[in-house]
Amino acid sequence: MEQPLDGRPLVYLDNASTTHKPRSVLDALVRHYEEDNANVRRAVHALGVRATSAYEGARGVVRRFLDAADEREIVFTSGTTASINLVAASWGRSHLRPGDEVLVTEMEHHANIVPWQLVCEQTGATLRMAPVDDRGEIALDAFAALLGPRTKLVGVVHVSNAIGTVNPVRTLARLAHRHGAVVLVDGAQAVAHLEVDVRELECDFYAFSGHKLYGPTGIGVLYGRGEILDGMPPWQGGGEMVRSVTWERATYDEPPHRFEAGTPPIAAAVGLAAAIDYLAGLDVDGRRAHARDLMRYAEDGLRSIPGLRIIGTAREKVGGHSFVLDDVHAHDVATILDQQGIAVRAGHHCAEPTMRRFGVPATTRASFAVYSTRSDVDRLIAGLEVVCRTMR
Repeated sequence: MEQPLDGRPLVYLDNASTTHKPRSVLDALVRHYEEDNANVRRAVHALGVRATSAYEGARGVVRRFLDAADEREIVFTSGTTASINLVAASWGRSHLRPGDEVLVTEMEHHANIVPWQLVCEQTGATLRMAPVDDRGEIALDAFAALLGPRTKLVGVVHVSNAIGTVNPVRTLARLAHRHGAVVLVDGAQAVAHLEVDVRELECDFYAFSGHKLYGPTGIGVLYGRGEILDGMPPWQGGGEMVRSVTWERATYDEPPHRFEAGTPPIAAAVGLAAAIDYLAGLDVDGRRAHARDLMRYAEDGLRSIPGLRIIGTAREKVGGHSFVLDDVHAHDVATILDQQGIAVRAGHHCAEPTMRRFGVPATTRASFAVYSTRSDVDRLIAGLEVVCRTMR
């Protein structure tokens, strides 16, 4: 990460897209490949046994990280998107019928919209969307009014990737459960900033990606409440998810292995466990204070830029800020910042309904991590002043 870009030190403010990896994670990946590289499960040789122990040990680390009741409730996937698609393909196809409803919110990432569009087309169910108010918060009265006996699943993002809103997941889950609905939470943006306790949140599914949590790409997690996972059919077929196969039929393994067909992301799971251990080794109160300070400091700096408007002003936000600058397109803002060694994200952030709600085609997003500093924010504000001079 400490590298110059065109002679300038890199300021990396695209952490909502992916975080950089601490040395302990890189070391864990190298150590696995150098010392324990083998396929998992069923192997009786030493490398296979060690690899299996490390892989299943990572499942235990994730269970504790989420405070799940049992390791069987932790399914490894390739990322948040795969986790949500697993629920849509397995739970959705087997439970949704014509006339049923799936309710998501106006601030969802496409990963928590498109899979439900697909499964609704396949099953005859209807997808509905709960509105967001001008601050970027879910309108609770409108959300509650959309719930009813036909609501079978509620999908809600824990922290919006586009505008940083922290949603009141437990409140939403309790409202949904009154109507017998299952609740899925997209936690991709939350796990790096919030302490997540799936039992306290009272959700039925929780999905996140390792690479937004200082871990490797290609690894994700689906937490599913045990009794729900037990009743779900496989979503992919192949090796390692079966107990036996004959020409006529197959019998399937128990969760979580039922949902982990083929060779799983072994090294990535080891790296994810190392990333969680890294985060657990940081002072929780200090990390929270640092995050709050950066958010306030950045907001003050952004508001000092003439013509800049922050999109999303929820009372509870984490992770960063999205903004627009007069008539300057977000891509132009990001390009000029990049020329100064400042990496931000520009576009609709895979959240086009959110952009339409605020009447903008795109935003520029500066997002933070534990290694972000006030000096990074200072560079961002100075860079935006250059954007203003260049484009006006």
